[in-house]
Amino acid sequence: MLGNFCYHNPTKVYFGKNAVQNLAEELAHYGKTVQFVYGGGSIKRNGIYDEVVSILRACGKKIVEDGGVMPNPTVEKLYEGAKLARENGVDLILAVGGGSVCDYSKAVSVSAYCEGDPWKKYYLDFEEPTCKIIPVACILTMVGTGSEMNGGAVITNHKEKLKIGHVFGDEVMPKFTILDPTYTFTVPKRQMVAGIYDAFNHICEQYFSGEDDNVSDYLAEGLMRSLIVSSRVALQDPQNYEARSNIMWAATWALNTLIAQGKDTDWEVHMLGQAVGALTDATHGMTLSAVSLAYYRHILPYGVKRFRRFAVEVWGVKDEGSDEAVALAGLDAMEKWMKELGLAMNLAQLGVTADMTEALADATLVMDGGYKVLTREEIVQIFKESL
Repeated sequence: MLGNFCYHNPTKVYFGKNAVQNLAEELAHYGKTVQFVYGGGSIKRNGIYDEVVSILRACGKKIVEDGGVMPNPTVEKLYEGAKLARENGVDLILAVGGGSVCDYSKAVSVSAYCEGDPWKKYYLDFEEPTCKIIPVACILTMVGTGSEMNGGAVITNHKEKLKIGHVFGDEVMPKFTILDPTYTFTVPKRQMVAGIYDAFNHICEQYFSGEDDNVSDYLAEGLMRSLIVSSRVALQDPQNYEARSNIMWAATWALNTLIAQGKDTDWEVHMLGQAVGALTDATHGMTLSAVSLAYYRHILPYGVKRFRRFAVEVWGVKDEGSDEAVALAGLDAMEKWMKELGLAMNLAQLGVTADMTEALADATLVMDGGYKVLTREEIVQIFKESL
């Protein structure tokens, strides 16, 4: 295992049925005013809203509601939320929802007292916060992003046609997270499978880098195998607690920085997918599924031994034949699973047309941690092959 690192994850996690019962104990550590962040209103329909509000009121908290967070949180919404937090002197931001709600809440936490424009400071210049940071906590209702146990916050700027993530440090990571798998039972099938693939691809982004014998890769393989098994069960029985709990826990560990230790990590699939999201507002997990196979087949020759290992250890492909043949069989097995889940398999399904490829390339950031640093021409070609 090569490379030195320091590992620390400060997020406390309460996991399991009725885990929300621990909320009151945690709220006692924070001030009176809570910014209650949620999305389009599904938590009002399934009862989670009433449950959380009841606990907040019983704890004597002043509730500042911040609803309507969209699937790809916009910079305009960020400005709105930051103003709300600042003007109300918020002591805690409580995110109740999926990854977008958690991402948005972390972005608000560093923007409320930001000197200057937070979009420029954090998402264009990638500076770190030097201002007061409001603590964040999460109650997760949708699985996939891993935002409940990391410092990432992705924001979309439609005017500039950019969707950019900033991974902040420990001080921005949620102070505590509540994970109750039953809260995910009412998520529509399309959102469930998109979240599963988002989590799976998070693992791939870290796995497809480096060539040394790294403990992180063995952990990654186990997480991927677990997701594959549980996804098939959940597809047939969405309320299977064992499957949904395994998916939820695997998704959290897929991106809480553990399996990135000692790794360069890639993240180019996410850059391609986020470019698609910036132009189409398509579901994040679906943008990843639409571009990932073309990307992996493109870079396979540069990391063929790792792709061979992926085929054998994750997909059970027989370890016979040339490196390339075995590696390609692994990607074929992955493609079959993706189709089984009902994921978007091409960009046309997301509304992308051939005349958009240049604009997509313009919106794609180039990463240098994987097996191949892409040229602009390669990026355009991958988008074309993904149509």
